[in-house]
Amino acid sequence: MNGNTFNAKSLPNDILSGIIVAIVSIPISMGYAQIACLPPVYGLYGSLLPILVFSLVTSSPQFIVGVDAMPAAMLGSSLCALNVQAGSSECIKIVSTVTLLVSLWFVVFRICRAGRIIRFISNPVMGGFISGVGVTIILMQIPKLFGGNPGTGEVVSLLINLVHEIKSFNPVSFGLGLFTVVIILVFKKFFPKLPMAIFMLVLGIILTTVFKIDRYGVKLLSAVPRGLGRFVIPETPLLFSNLGKYIVLSFSISLVIMAQSLLTTKKYAQKYNYSVNFNQELTAYALMNLVGSLSGSCPINGSVSRTGMSDQFGSKTQIVSIVSFITMLLTVLFLTDYFIYYPVPVLTGIVISALIGIIDYKQAFRLFKQDKTEFIVFITAFLGVLLFGTIWGVLIGVILSFTMVVRKAVVPPRSFLGLIPGHDDFFNLKRNKAALPIKETVLYSFRGNLFFANIDTFENDILGALKDDTKRVIVDAHGIGNIDITASDRLVSLYQKLKSQGISFYITEHAGVLNDRLREYGAELLIEEGCVRRTVSLALRACGLEKPYPLEGAEKPAEIAIVESDERLAEFEWAFGKDAEQKMKSLAQEMVSSISDISSAEEAEKVDIERIEEKLKWGKIGLFDEEELLQYFEIRLEQLEGKGMLSKELVNRIEQKIENRKQVVEQKVLLLNPKAKELLQNRHKIVEEHLRKTSPKEFEKLMKLKETIKNS
Repeated sequence: MNGNTFNAKSLPNDILSGIIVAIVSIPISMGYAQIACLPPVYGLYGSLLPILVFSLVTSSPQFIVGVDAMPAAMLGSSLCALNVQAGSSECIKIVSTVTLLVSLWFVVFRICRAGRIIRFISNPVMGGFISGVGVTIILMQIPKLFGGNPGTGEVVSLLINLVHEIKSFNPVSFGLGLFTVVIILVFKKFFPKLPMAIFMLVLGIILTTVFKIDRYGVKLLSAVPRGLGRFVIPETPLLFSNLGKYIVLSFSISLVIMAQSLLTTKKYAQKYNYSVNFNQELTAYALMNLVGSLSGSCPINGSVSRTGMSDQFGSKTQIVSIVSFITMLLTVLFLTDYFIYYPVPVLTGIVISALIGIIDYKQAFRLFKQDKTEFIVFITAFLGVLLFGTIWGVLIGVILSFTMVVRKAVVPPRSFLGLIPGHDDFFNLKRNKAALPIKETVLYSFRGNLFFANIDTFENDILGALKDDTKRVIVDAHGIGNIDITASDRLVSLYQKLKSQGISFYITEHAGVLNDRLREYGAELLIEEGCVRRTVSLALRACGLEKPYPLEGAEKPAEIAIVESDERLAEFEWAFGKDAEQKMKSLAQEMVSSISDISSAEEAEKVDIERIEEKLKWGKIGLFDEEELLQYFEIRLEQLEGKGMLSKELVNRIEQKIENRKQVVEQKVLLLNPKAKELLQNRHKIVEEHLRKTSPKEFEKLMKLKETIKNS
């Protein structure tokens, strides 16, 4: 599927979406053109041929482009810093030439297949950068809401300008602009398909024509000429005085357009299960900006807001862009005379409301709760734009992205492993409280390529885990796909260091190609002396350890037995880590809620514990985890009785059902493994001991319940 695919079923939606996108784009494009120091009409010129060319070349059936916030802001702030007079003929030619340079950068990107760089720009970096640009432009535009002049530069300069322009404060203008922002945002939340930007423009025109609001100091848009304008021939001599800055500026703009556009394109391709060709997209970006430069437009970008709006109305093909082009063309040819009735605060309010939509505060809150490191990355990119400007913001974002890639490679997932009695597998000791380490053994898992930047982490983890009685170190290396010469030399050094202390060293579970690399890099000693073994079990056998393995803290050696072939012991600990217990309690509460409306003994008799478990959000739970869940379920039942929601008689009947289910679970375990009774009892003891330590009151209630049922 590609951008030119015709879909008859979606044609009505595509046509409607195209008209709405065009109408909404008119005020937004004009506003962004002003941000880029251009006359408003050049925003319309940039919304004509560039969009048509893109629609005919792109491989994406849904992505929409146009004059957009970030390129306009990056260009406008840079031109203001260079004292280029906004709206002048010189400014128009410089903007045109910068847009041409952007087009040429995309040709370079296409030749270098630079679309692959998207893999190295993380969502926190892009979210922080986009949010920083959004806040910067909003601070630029706020003075226009109350009748002042827009600011330029970074956040400090913008705040100073905001204070300075207070002298121009017009309450009517500010009230109209603020009302526009509030109305659009409220309707966007509750009625997202209503194009409120259009309604507010119509309202502004009515206020101008009927109530003459310009008499009260409300500024109106300047006259916009009809027609397609003239082709602008880029004049490179104008750039020579600041050639280096313009090259860096155009490169930064190109990078931002590529990153935002390709990321958004990829997002929709994944959402609707179609493929896009990134190289073809770069070609489309080059051509649309080439055409844009000839019309005097600022660089054309992919529009997240317009694409989202089009998607809301069910569009499926680039017919949307073609219809939008036709609508915009008719507007430029016949309707621009009416633009003089547009109140500036309304136009500014529309732009600000659109910019508020690109501030990714939801991602910031999510990162703050879930990953403080990623949150710091988000905030750093955000502040980089605010404090140092958009160009430095891009560079900071790229550096942060690559730093995160390096960081994750330097510190990959790793853990120490042990055995859970009755299971023929090795488990993370920290995430499985029933897992025990093998005596005198360090079993270490490293899940990442081993190279010069992380070999210190690898070695320090192992050396730090050694005890006085350690006799062997075994590395589960199935996550190590490659190694460099520095790491291979250090492995030999580590082996020799451990050997001198009487400790055996083994590397296991890896692909054979890793052995080839060791030989290539002069580390064949590890292979020749038997340090490389196919599996952990073979390494243990080489050390003289046979099944059952002796475990620390266990009365008996670990019997290897599969209790259930399709289930894992303590699956919740694997899935939820430190939150496993809380998740188990919430499932127990979910079970309680499912029976809270029982009112008679007959209904209590019909309760099917297994059926209730199957309907849980988690789904069917493993046998050993079920034992723990049923214990929490019993505790929660008392809460219903305490609240008067269930009588004591009904609670006792359901508790008996629970005990019956426990017996069924135990019988299933014993049927699959006759030797598992002792293992099951040990599991009961582990759960009860854990409950006694973490929740003494709940443990006491559980024991009383068991005693009551036993006596009854």
